[in-house]
Amino acid sequence: MIEIKHVTKTFGGTKKAVDDLSLTINDGEIIGFIGPNGAGKTTTIKMITGILNPDEGEILINHIPITKEPLKAKQEIGFVPDQADIFLRLKGIEYLNFMADMYEVKQSLRPQRIKELAELFSMENALNDKILSYSHGMRQKIVIMGVLICDPKVWILDEPLTGLDPQSAFCLKERMREHANRGNCVFFSTHVLEVAEKLCDKVAIINNGNILFFGTLKDLMDQHPHCESLETLFLEVIQYA
Repeated sequence: MIEIKHVTKTFGGTKKAVDDLSLTINDGEIIGFIGPNGAGKTTTIKMITGILNPDEGEILINHIPITKEPLKAKQEIGFVPDQADIFLRLKGIEYLNFMADMYEVKQSLRPQRIKELAELFSMENALNDKILSYSHGMRQKIVIMGVLICDPKVWILDEPLTGLDPQSAFCLKERMREHANRGNCVFFSTHVLEVAEKLCDKVAIINNGNILFFGTLKDLMDQHPHCESLETLFLEVIQYA
């Protein structure tokens, strides 16, 4: 569960990147976080994960305040950032074991998990190579695998499908659904509206740091019955907010 309560963040000057934002993501749900570039998505995600501290408000991860108990809260989170260029000098297998160490995954569980994930994402022949040598898509896959091997309760994914081949994207979406069905929560940003439509239980639309809508796509479509597609619906919400 993620609880965001009246959170505000300003970067210099007076313009608020996130403005009095409140949102609750319940267990058992996949929530799509959508909005145009510069809307406040990544800033919000960085505050949820403790990379940035809010100027005002509070964020709880499974009832743990991220600013007051950051290590305890972060143990509940699996995070895929929007840039996968991290730990480039480690080999893929070293990165997976590093992540498993951080989340205290038992040594006895690791070989089978690594084998399954490597096969799932077609990374069997790359694990002994340095991440520096990986393509963008491969770097994205190893970071995703680092989350999946640890399997924390809360997944926070910032544009996780970017750069993935169709098979890997399909596998990740299946894992997201399975994770939510087991009573966990998934919060992910995306620009691909069709993915949000097919995968999400609810969507949160943000623009200029404000939540414009939070609910099911059916509810949103019912509010705008004249819109013929999700794309025109999204554009109308953004334009007339």
